[in-house]
Amino acid sequence: MRYRIIIFLLLFLTAGFQAHAAPDGGELYARNCAACHGEKGESGIGVPLTLPSFQATASDDYLRKTIRLGRPGRVMPASTLSDTEIDAIVGFIRGWGRQSRAPSFPTTPIQGNVEHGSRLFATQCATCHGANGEGGKGTGVTFSRPRDQQIMAPALNNPGFLAAASDAMIKAILVKGRDGTPMSHFTGKESALEDINDLVSFIRSFEKIPKHLTAAVLETEQAVLIKDSPYDLATTIANVKLAAISNNFIFIREQRLAYGLVPEGQEDPRQHIVYFCNFNMLNSALATDPRVGLFLPCRITVVEQNGKVKMMAVNPKRLSKIFNNTELNALCDEMTKRYLAIMEDATI
Repeated sequence: MRYRIIIFLLLFLTAGFQAHAAPDGGELYARNCAACHGEKGESGIGVPLTLPSFQATASDDYLRKTIRLGRPGRVMPASTLSDTEIDAIVGFIRGWGRQSRAPSFPTTPIQGNVEHGSRLFATQCATCHGANGEGGKGTGVTFSRPRDQQIMAPALNNPGFLAAASDAMIKAILVKGRDGTPMSHFTGKESALEDINDLVSFIRSFEKIPKHLTAAVLETEQAVLIKDSPYDLATTIANVKLAAISNNFIFIREQRLAYGLVPEGQEDPRQHIVYFCNFNMLNSALATDPRVGLFLPCRITVVEQNGKVKMMAVNPKRLSKIFNNTELNALCDEMTKRYLAIMEDATI
């Protein structure tokens, strides 16, 4: 009996220890960060985290805020991890650095000439970071960027970046550059220190840009677009094909919904899917964010249930919110309108 009590206490204490053990930063990084930043921080869609020049100019506070806030409207989502878990990831990332200590920067705002900084930005920075600090176009996946650009220039007007980076940190990046990336150190034609201060002040002025221009994502609660059809199944399918063509799409094919998922001939004859495509829109979407390829080509599902026929399609606005990509907003909004127009035309 005594031994059973001892074993029980040991198990209880061990369980309690495990419950309060520090989170594994490497495991958390693998689950939450590696897909974009690489398993070893070597980059991918995201910034290469192992670069000495990155480690030398990214403070722990910057890393924490970046993970917490993400980059609204870009690709990196905000995190719901606990502070302890975020600290564990930061510690894991910092383990790749060659420095004994993480850099630390004062939080005092830098005062400079915004107007002069604007002119400097236009000549020195806009080529990569965009005229309004919107960053490189696309997600960083090869298809959505020039092949000679190994990483995407970050969006400097993004509220996530501006909240995470102090003025002093931005200044340090301008002074040192980012070796291993196209970002070279800044060289002003006049007083270098004053030029850099002016440039930092201009970048900070991006905080005044309305959020909907820098980080908005489409809001919608409806994940699926649904419309009833007054016609029978066969007529509705035929109408959808004609409506897609009349809305500048090319009809691709029509098949039973379960085709390929069940033995041939056993598909439900009351469930069909119609595929169609507008290749100009397709190319624009893929060039903006290749992840939309998971949901292409365009399709409308037509089903008959209890004698009633319905048309259904994934709501592209919902996809824009999931992808967290502001550039997709116009495309997703347009695609939603096209789906609704096709289904409306099919009921006339």
